[in-house]
Amino acid sequence: MENTAASANVAVGASPVERRRRLSQSALLVVNQKVGRAYSPIVIAGVVRVADFVMLSLIGVALYLGYVAPIDGFRWEYIAAILVMTLAAVICFQAAEIYDVQIFRGQLRQMTRMISSWAFVFLLFIGVSFFAKLGNEISRLWLSAFFFIGLGALIVARLFLRTLVRHWAHKGRLDRRTVVVGSDENGEKLIEALKTQADSDIDVLGVFDDRNDDRSFDTCAGAAKLGKVDDVVEFARRTRVDLVLFALPISAETRILDMLKKLWVLPVDIRLSAHNNKLRFRPRSYSYIGEVPTLDMLEAPITDWDLVMKWMFDRVVGAVVLCLAAPVMALVALAIKLDSPGPVLFRQKRFGFNNERIDVFKFRSLYHDQADPLATRVVTKNDSRVTRVGRFIRKTSLDELPQLFNVAFKGNLSLVGPRPHAVQGKLESRLFDEAVDGYFARHRVKPGITGWAQINGWRGEIDNEEKIQKRVEFDLYYIENWSVLFDLYVLLKTPSALFTKNENAY
Repeated sequence: MENTAASANVAVGASPVERRRRLSQSALLVVNQKVGRAYSPIVIAGVVRVADFVMLSLIGVALYLGYVAPIDGFRWEYIAAILVMTLAAVICFQAAEIYDVQIFRGQLRQMTRMISSWAFVFLLFIGVSFFAKLGNEISRLWLSAFFFIGLGALIVARLFLRTLVRHWAHKGRLDRRTVVVGSDENGEKLIEALKTQADSDIDVLGVFDDRNDDRSFDTCAGAAKLGKVDDVVEFARRTRVDLVLFALPISAETRILDMLKKLWVLPVDIRLSAHNNKLRFRPRSYSYIGEVPTLDMLEAPITDWDLVMKWMFDRVVGAVVLCLAAPVMALVALAIKLDSPGPVLFRQKRFGFNNERIDVFKFRSLYHDQADPLATRVVTKNDSRVTRVGRFIRKTSLDELPQLFNVAFKGNLSLVGPRPHAVQGKLESRLFDEAVDGYFARHRVKPGITGWAQINGWRGEIDNEEKIQKRVEFDLYYIENWSVLFDLYVLLKTPSALFTKNENAY
């Protein structure tokens, strides 16, 4: 995801400004390229499977209803046969390995496999009908029309899909934008191995290395050195990065662990290349990038179909909750307007996914002339800035309801997730990320209106280190254990938690 937000302090001893300055000119050129969000090949293949099944089923049923049913009457056996044939076709296409984004880009190999699989399904159906002595009951004209019209529809659909996939590939939507850690001989061999892969989706953006001696190259197999390992975090927050590959030997465990402590806060896959290691594990221990074996170290949370399911949950359930909450929101807005002068809503800058700065909507709870949009001063108990209505809506979290618009329309919030803190949120004089190690790891997923930490009582004022540490601890547990059922559980528990665990909400 393209991101122009600046990161707050993550690397020890380097401010955000210093890290931006430290990025090389080559890194800045990459950052300034316009790159859209990535499309999941797994989701694309799944959608194509469903589209094939629906399209072929509709063709078969339409031909049956248009020709056979008016003559012989409607029979459910035909509908069942059509669905079985269509399902068999999708299974055969899968066995022929044509549900792959790389195959979608081609033409000859895709078409020959598809035609032979479609023909096999019909030959199988004819064979079964013959041995079951059902040949006289099957319309030959319908069967022939189903075969040829279905085949024509498949060919047209694949040609359209091929054009679409090539367009996405040209825009970089299907590439895994990759940075390599290790600008030495190992890094050079790794990049060369990746570049020799046929139909590879790996786009190497550059390499990072802390060393400045003869062991560190300025370029590795044509990929420029973009900075130090500390700079990877800043780089990945200013442009889309999907994969971090360590080109280090497994024996360099101390260096790897030190680097992981810096990079695990990013929402990316992190792998250790094993192409040059003499120590070999069982094949099932590896995941492969083409022919290159790698060891998975960290995975990006909530990806592929999980991301689709969470998006649908947010949109569908969010729309329902917004409709149910609309009368309450109208009453709150009226109460705010009658209680004190000023606008009903205000916008506040907060940290979103991958430290992107987003605007979130809230009902105004402070007097308008004492508004604090950056939250530089924490609201405390009996704070004189809070209005009478504001005190009630803050205690019950009704002031957060306008964030449903962020979920339903802007899409930069989820219903459930780590709460987005204000960009200037502090514990005493320290920013939150300075007070808690790994604080920004909670930004590896989209923030939410409510969350696991909130329903467990960790909400409201943060006046000691334990409170922010517990928030981060519960947020990280949520990220590692996410499921739709988990989201639903948190959502259902939220109303009762607002009234029973609100001692810190002022």
